[in-house]
Amino acid sequence: MGQQIKRKTAIVTGAGSGIGRSTALELAKEGVNLGLIARTESKLNEVAKEAASYGVKAVVAPADIANLEEVEYAVKKLHDELGFTDILINNAGIGVYGSFLELEPEEWKRAIEVNVYGTYHVTRAVLPQMIEKDAGDIINISSSSGLKGTAGSSAYNASKFAIQGMTEALMQEVRRNNIRVFTLNPSLVATELAFGGDSDKNDKEKYMQPEDLAEYMVGQLKLHPRMFIKQSLQWATNPF
Repeated sequence: MGQQIKRKTAIVTGAGSGIGRSTALELAKEGVNLGLIARTESKLNEVAKEAASYGVKAVVAPADIANLEEVEYAVKKLHDELGFTDILINNAGIGVYGSFLELEPEEWKRAIEVNVYGTYHVTRAVLPQMIEKDAGDIINISSSSGLKGTAGSSAYNASKFAIQGMTEALMQEVRRNNIRVFTLNPSLVATELAFGGDSDKNDKEKYMQPEDLAEYMVGQLKLHPRMFIKQSLQWATNPF
């Protein structure tokens, strides 16, 4: 048998929309209390209200994860109101695309600041709680772009490849503390980040949905604590 996650506490970044929103609500259905982090407070409040309808506590903490001070303040607020964090979902990220010479240095820098440093900042702020409790789950959402480079994605590829290395190293460090560290590497997911307003609903439904990944993560979290899937790659069956 696996483990129950009801009454645990999870922090989800990028929780205002897309994969983060769907994951937060899926966890709420399972009875998990939520700490919600994203830049836009109004979106977080909407997610928190919906999550609360499942009988869980949901607390919002707006922050730009690229800013360490904002992250530390947000995590402290969530800890004060929710107690120890059992689950961390590092979902927040941005897509930066363009040929190597077309991308401005600031665009490249922003990709690293949000996708790499952002994940580092939140993990660094939360990890001491898990070490003290001697238990925890960290899921870092990377991308298939973190496993294979593609033309026009040098900045995004670099940031997501970095997530792979950071996660692998952290996983090795904290296994002794009964902390599981997973990496998810989805291909194209039907979110605003991936599609914007360029595709109609029928086209988007051919691809993975945020809800699909949310259900997958809940399944991983329910695995018996003695095992975990350290890295996995998710694809749509036939989007063509």
